[in-house]
This record gives sequence, C-alpha cells and structure tokens, in this order.
Amino acid sequence: MKNVMLFLFAIIFLFTSMIMTYAEDVPAGLEIQAKSAILIDAMSGSVLFSQNAEERVQIASVTKIMTMLLIMEAINAGKITYDEQVTASDFACSMGGSQVYLEPGEQMSVKDMLKAIAVASANDASVAMAEHVAGSAPAFINAMNKRAKALDMKNTIFENCTGLDTDGQYSTAVDVAKMSRELIKHQGILEYLTIWIDSLRNGEFGLSNTNRLIRFYPGAVGIKTGSTDEAKYCLSAAATRNDLTLIAVVLAAETSDERFNETKKLLDYGFANYVMIKGASKGEVIGTVTISKGEQKQVEVITANDFKKIIKKEEKDNVELKAAIPEYALAPIQQNQKIGELLVFIGGKQVGKVDLVAKNAVPRIKVWSMIVNILKIWAYAKR
Repeated sequence: MKNVMLFLFAIIFLFTSMIMTYAEDVPAGLEIQAKSAILIDAMSGSVLFSQNAEERVQIASVTKIMTMLLIMEAINAGKITYDEQVTASDFACSMGGSQVYLEPGEQMSVKDMLKAIAVASANDASVAMAEHVAGSAPAFINAMNKRAKALDMKNTIFENCTGLDTDGQYSTAVDVAKMSRELIKHQGILEYLTIWIDSLRNGEFGLSNTNRLIRFYPGAVGIKTGSTDEAKYCLSAAATRNDLTLIAVVLAAETSDERFNETKKLLDYGFANYVMIKGASKGEVIGTVTISKGEQKQVEVITANDFKKIIKKEEKDNVELKAAIPEYALAPIQQNQKIGELLVFIGGKQVGKVDLVAKNAVPRIKVWSMIVNILKIWAYAKR
C-alpha cells in the first residue's frame, strides 16, 4: 500500500511540475526588447510568456487602466451614468501632459470623458472623472489601491490616477496584465478602447488613438499606451482571434516603435502557438440516465456550464471527452441536480471537468401510479 501511495504522489508531483514548466518556459527564439513583458490568456489568466514580469517600474498612462476600471464599475453599479454631466475643476484642468484642454467649470458627459481617457489619454479628463466618482482625487486614488489589492496586484502602488511620474508610484507587467484582464471583462469599455478617430465638442476637437495597434493589428481591442521620461514607453494591448483573447504587456521600451513591435511579436507568438478549445456548451445533452422509482423512466443529462481552455495547437488533436455518469439514479431528481461529470483529457491527462446535471425534475412515483403501472404490465403480459 505504501508503494502505491508513493507512486501516486510521484505522478501528481510530475503532473504539477509539468503545468508549472508549461507556464514558465521561455519559448525558443522569443526575446522581447524591453525591460519587462508578459503575455497571458485573457479568459483564464494563464501566463504564456514572461520576462522580468515582476520587476517594479513606472507605467505612465497605463495607470489609466485602473482609472477606467473604477469608472466602469461605478457605471455598472448604478452610481453614475454615461449621460450625466461632469464638471471640470481647477485642479483637473491643471494636470498638463496629454489632455483635451478642459476649462475650469466646463462640462462633459461621462461618455465623452471616457472617450477622452481611452483614446487621447487625457490627464485632465482622468482627474475630473476621479473627482466625480469618488468626491476627490485622493479618495479615488485610495479606491485604486484598494482595487489593486483585491486583484492581487502585489507590487503596485498608485499615487495618482494619470500615470504622471511621481515618487512612490510603481507597478509590474504581471500586475498590469491583471488589471487589463479585469477591465476588458466590461464589454462597454471596448466601444471606447477600439476607437481610432473621433472628436469631442461637437466635432471641434479631434481625437486619434495613441494605440496604433487599433488600426494596424488584426483583432486588436485595446488597451492603453503610456510614456514618460521615467517610465519610457509602455503598452498593454489585447487582441481577439477565433475566440481566443490575448493580453500582451510591454514596459520600459526604449522607443515608441519598439513597444508596438515587441507587443505585436508577443501577440503573434500567442496566436501562432495557442488555440481555444470548446469542450462543451452549457445545456448540451451528453446522455441519459435511467431513473429508478421515478414518474419517468429516463432523464437527459446536460452540461451545467461551458468548458473552454487554451491549449497548444499541437495538442488540439489529442483532446478527449469522457462522460462519467451512473447507469441508474434514484428519484426524486431535481432540475439541475448534479448527476455526473464530463471529464476533459489532453494526451491522456485530465485538464478539466464540467458538472453534468438533470435537464428536468423527475418526481418520485406515487404508490397509486406504481400499482397502475404494475397492472398495465400484467395486463399486457396476459395477451
């Protein structure tokens, strides 16, 4: 028995080690010309490539990813609306750097402020929205740090909502990827992140996206550029192809061209080597189970949820599904009651599972109904 347990432990350890290596291996020939970088799958957060991803650096206007996240969460919570007006304060108008040149007392809708932040990286609009959402810029910054902690961004501290260089403010590529992933879960923000050319003030003030990938990289859906003297050139970018969304973060590149080229290199690598498989769709009928002592003899078994997983393209032909369901189940059965599991294997190794549930309820058969059924069977046998 002891030898069997040791063998099982060895198998589990080997499988765990393989998973860790899978996430941490540096792909041959892939080298990123920037201080730090990371590539993740947006759905699961799985790391596909990492280079100095936990090194603390300034991230410039990439900071505004958190600013936009808190704005979107305030909208979704009903605290603010897209159409309500935001008044620019003297402080907001004093930011400098990238801006839409708000005047003290000028009003814009939340929608236009979001557009200014997402497309033009406007510092004045960022502070105006921070004050509008939280009451003051310091209160908003406290909320940013609280949200970062909730997202397990262990190496991030925000000192402002714009990303302008300041002592004590820093983040990492892995933390930027975490907040980027959270932001694009909000479908509403994609409307703004994917704008290439637009305008404000009834067409009087033109906007063009600081993220050139929106125009020139197929499938690009965002997210945010940033550059300052200390941060150098930074970019968090997301792109979707064939149901696979990847997030690439490049920090502290030496030039603007370099940050875009290296980000494209990461995304190209991801799309060339990985694919999203869909093992099951929610509500898909997998089989039937015979019901003992039920009002009906069988019940269909369906998947409780979707199952998707990112895998290496070379593994695509090795995916196998196995339904683990009993031959019989005892009534009563509740609708959506778990009956079994759909197991997903790649190359013989289980990589996931989905609960299989009853499509409908099956009440326990009443005594009178059971007697009637017995009489019917007896009558049929007498013919």
